[in-house]
Parts: sequence; C-alpha cells; structure tokens
Amino acid sequence: MYQEERLAAIIEHLSKHKRVSVQDVCELYGVSRDTARRDLVRLEEQGLILRTRGGAILPPMHKALPKYTERLQMEHEGKRRIAALASSLIKDGDHLMMDASTTVLFTAEQLQTERHVLVTNSIDIAGTFASDGKNTVHLLGGIYKPEHRYVYGHHAIEMLGKYHVDKAVLGTCGIGIQGLTTYTEEESYLLRAMMKQSKQVIVVADHSKFHVRLFMQVAAWDEIDMLVTDQQPDDELSQILAANEVEVLVAQE
Repeated sequence: MYQEERLAAIIEHLSKHKRVSVQDVCELYGVSRDTARRDLVRLEEQGLILRTRGGAILPPMHKALPKYTERLQMEHEGKRRIAALASSLIKDGDHLMMDASTTVLFTAEQLQTERHVLVTNSIDIAGTFASDGKNTVHLLGGIYKPEHRYVYGHHAIEMLGKYHVDKAVLGTCGIGIQGLTTYTEEESYLLRAMMKQSKQVIVVADHSKFHVRLFMQVAAWDEIDMLVTDQQPDDELSQILAANEVEVLVAQE
C-alpha cells in the first residue's frame, strides 16, 4: 500500500473509531512503528489529525461557520463544477426553494432556464434571479445576518410554511453516515422547513464536507432525494446513500 492510500485509510479508520494508536497503524497496514509515526506526522502537518501520546485523534469539530466571503473561495473549482451539473436539473417554470449556500449561489448563476418562482432567504440569490425580470422572487422576511448575507428566524420559517415548490436546492456544511449537519440551530430549522415544503430535495456539496459532523442535525438520508458533488463518496458513505435511495451525481473535471 502506498503512503497516500495508507493516509486515506487512517482517516477513514478515525472517522469510525475516533482514535488510532501507532500500534493500530502497524497492525492494520503492516508497517513498522517508524513508518506509522511518519504517517501520523504527515497527517498532522496537513491539519487532518491531532497527535496524542501513542497515537492520534481527529481535530475537534469547527464551531463557527466561516464568513460568506471566505466560503465563496473555498473549494471554488469543485463548487463551480457541481453548480453546472445541478443547474441542468432545473427546468423552465420550476418552482424552487434555495438556501444561502455558496454552492447554491453558483448554481443560480449558471441557470439557463426562466419563468421560475423562487423562495429564498439569500440576498444574493434573490438578486441573481430578479436581475433579468424573467422570474418571480419571494424573499423571506426575518432577521438579517450580514456576515452570511441571509435572513433567518421565526418569521422566515413561518413564511416558508405557506409555500409549496417542485424542488429545494440546498447546501450543507456536514455530510456523514447519519445525514446532514450544520453549525447552528437557526440554519437547521430553516433547512428542515424548506425540505418539508418541497417535492424533491437536491443537496449540492463538495467533497470537503464528507465525514464532517457538526453541531446540529438537519436531516437523515431518507429525507434526501439527490446529492450532487465533485467526488464519488467512499464505500461506507456510498453504501448508506444507496440504502436510502439517494441518487448521487458526480460532476467531472
């Protein structure tokens, strides 16, 4: 086994078991203790693990959502490929819900269709849809969060309950075997409300979200219809998606 393959296997082991010892690495992958230590040093240098006495653990989960301007630059090329593929799933006249994900924004920017009725909490997505006058936009009311350029709160969720749409196109911050997770209660409630009011739920997310578990559960996989991403999920995640009949579309380079 090459080192890169071994490093990926160590991370997969950590995602299941939460910690790994040097001795575990030796026994699992048939390497010496010196090689096992070098592997853990390499993973720590990449920011993927925290080394402990005799082994390693995964870093603590992030507790704060990066600012919108920062998220626009993260995994930028992968998000653009995902957006191009996701936009092809939208047909003329579709009634849509879209959240404030940056990948969803890129999807909105690449749409070639028109005559949509859109419900969104995103200031930027509302502007994108309204710019040519060929769509109708319902911008949710509520509390405005300027660092993330979205609206949230009780009033926004109450408004969502009055709409029924064909498709919800949603981003996510965490994708794991248990489903989708996000940073805050406020966002999880709004996403759940969008899903409830939509006939089809399409999640758009790049590979950096795989095996990430955050503070708030959003949905289990049996509530999702489709995942559009930029890399094929690993075997464990693929099996969970298949078992829940989630269609996976991978945007090619």
